[in-house]
Amino acid sequence: MNSDVSWKSVDLNLLVAFSYLYQHRSVSVAAEQSYVSQSAMSHSLARLRTLFDDALFERKGHQMEPTEYAHHIAPTVASILDRITHDLLDKKAFAPELYQGTCRIGLTDYAEFIFAPKIYDAIRATAPDAKVSFFNVNQSNYQQRSVQAKLDAVIGSIHDSSDAYQHQTIYTEQHVCLFDPSKLSADMSQAEFAAAEHALVSPNGRQQTKIDDYLAQQDLTRSVTVTAGHFLTIGRLLKGREMVAIVPKLMAQEVVFSDGLSSIAPPIPVGDFDINLVWPTIKNGDAKNQWLRRSIIEAVRLGVESECD
Repeated sequence: MNSDVSWKSVDLNLLVAFSYLYQHRSVSVAAEQSYVSQSAMSHSLARLRTLFDDALFERKGHQMEPTEYAHHIAPTVASILDRITHDLLDKKAFAPELYQGTCRIGLTDYAEFIFAPKIYDAIRATAPDAKVSFFNVNQSNYQQRSVQAKLDAVIGSIHDSSDAYQHQTIYTEQHVCLFDPSKLSADMSQAEFAAAEHALVSPNGRQQTKIDDYLAQQDLTRSVTVTAGHFLTIGRLLKGREMVAIVPKLMAQEVVFSDGLSSIAPPIPVGDFDINLVWPTIKNGDAKNQWLRRSIIEAVRLGVESECD
């Protein structure tokens, strides 16, 4: 134990209060969820600010928005509380067949559309009384969502090199060019590809990708005329329009998404991408999380194999 720390000022309940405040962004809701008065929660926030020498939460409109430092320490606070819960307080060995809790899984739009049903079936096959909650995430918000929603794992084209998270590549996905065959030709040239209208899946509305860099090297430019946060929207936009979209191969194979559309190998080089399973490092040795990770990996890989057959 570090003798230089004034442990009398450190109260575990303060970390619990921080967790509720970070999750709910509201003093009143945090107080309600933790079964204390609003004044007690306000007092805890004041003590937290003194302890960490930071405002931690600042009022913006109707919400208490976390400061940059609050975002920085949130994963550590969550890890500490999880360690206490699982390593000190939970004495029962995990048995999937007896589990009645909720598996909380974050998925990107693509991963949710392709794999959510398969993952649900895999979990329920060995844990018939378990419940499953799926949360939409992306590369930019999955850490915040992981802490807020207490996610067990995240699936998608997500890369994390920090110590707070572990990751494992489940498989590598390819891209195809999707279009309406009544409007565009399957043997389109690079110039014809660039000249078409382009639809792009972009959760943050960004319109530039590496495709534009390659086209620029060929003295070509394209016009991204529409972006959307969901693949299903893109699929509907392509129908009846002289429009193309670069989408994951497995997505293009789903009839509900691409009914009436055609897919070809992109007329320009488009790199493959990894689909990763990401989970908090603190849950690495947790028996429930280990079982869940095995179930997810098996379900996704079996799903990929069935789609490729």
